[in-house]
Amino acid sequence: MAQMNWKELLSPHRLCTDTPGKITPERSPFQRDFDRIVFSGSFRKLQDKTQVFPLSSSTDIHTRLTHSMETSSIARSLGTAAGVFICKEADTGGAHPSDIGAAVAAAALAHDIGNPPLGHAGEEAIRYWFENSDAGKSIREEMRESERRDFERFDGNAQGFRILTRLEMPDRDGGMQLTCATLGTFAKYPGSAESSLKKCGFFAGEKEYFDEVAQFCGMIRHDRHSWERHPLSFLLEAADDIAYLTVDFEDSLRQGLIEYGELEENFLAIIDSDAAANYVKTLTSPLRKAEYLRAQVIGTLVRSAANEFIRHHDDLLAGTHKTPLTEIIPQKDILEKIRKRSASGIYNHPSIAEIIGAGFELVMGMLDIFVPCVSDIAHAALNNTQPSCRSRRIAGMLPEHLCGETSYNAYDRLQGILDYISGMTDGNAVALYQKLKGISL
Repeated sequence: MAQMNWKELLSPHRLCTDTPGKITPERSPFQRDFDRIVFSGSFRKLQDKTQVFPLSSSTDIHTRLTHSMETSSIARSLGTAAGVFICKEADTGGAHPSDIGAAVAAAALAHDIGNPPLGHAGEEAIRYWFENSDAGKSIREEMRESERRDFERFDGNAQGFRILTRLEMPDRDGGMQLTCATLGTFAKYPGSAESSLKKCGFFAGEKEYFDEVAQFCGMIRHDRHSWERHPLSFLLEAADDIAYLTVDFEDSLRQGLIEYGELEENFLAIIDSDAAANYVKTLTSPLRKAEYLRAQVIGTLVRSAANEFIRHHDDLLAGTHKTPLTEIIPQKDILEKIRKRSASGIYNHPSIAEIIGAGFELVMGMLDIFVPCVSDIAHAALNNTQPSCRSRRIAGMLPEHLCGETSYNAYDRLQGILDYISGMTDGNAVALYQKLKGISL
């Protein structure tokens, strides 16, 4: 049976470069990845992108930026804890536990970087628009079946890989040129839109980049469209689960969607500590109590997830372990209870649903305006005719490159527009849509 090995999985090779990667003690290449992501424009935009509560004016509520930073912090702890075991058991090519923590932290920092405005509603709106709107049906008729799948299964994970490898630092091959270890860890869904995976991890245009990542990391090929996951991606996934299940619950208390007693009951059940239960009684503010309990919950879940990673280590290297770590830890039943409660009473609360529903229409509305405009300009150029006056006016609101290339085929046109929309913050998207509709001039 094929098995991955840590020397390759921790490959410091930088995407699309010829210089051999090297792990050095003074500054890990994975720390450099982290720094490149932190200073990128796409990462900064996450400060105005929805986590759970859209367009919130409260600084106490998490955005995608704060969620990504907290997920990265948890991921570093998980990676370092697992790294202690890995470095004792395997040849890591000179990597230390802190290097492994840095690689998982860098991947976690970028895990939401491809999300369009208004959270998951933005992704759903793009998929729905492509298959159901008149403009979506029109442009899909110009595409091959293999091209259509990228939009039928449009996903923020694949858009994130595209941002990291192409759109950020676009003048050089490989974009940000992150290490293969970080990019492999980033790919929770290591397959194209033609794969049978739950979600796609990269689009057709970035397949060659993922091929390089998989090759240098020694990832096991599952079929011609996908690979078995990089073992560290399970730690990234666990960090994301721990962050959103605990912090979203805390945010819901701040927003008045749950009572403190419900949070305390669930969090104390996870911590399972008399000392914690006694200490929290000494605190007077429900919010301070919640902060303390949340910190204790995260520490407990990190230890449990790291232990499960170590317990299933051999299966992870063989690519035979498939279950998320948070679904096999001792606290899994309580986490599932929180997950169901959040799905029923928080994520679908009317105060959230009405804004998310409006965001759904907003993204579809922009596509209904932009796609016919850019298509009209491209077709006019090919036929040596003039585009409509409306198209010319709208084109003035778009980045020049979207309307300046007459050779774009339908796939490239739509992907360029989705790059533009996905790169908007929530506030940018609302403001632009209001201008397009004449609501705000």
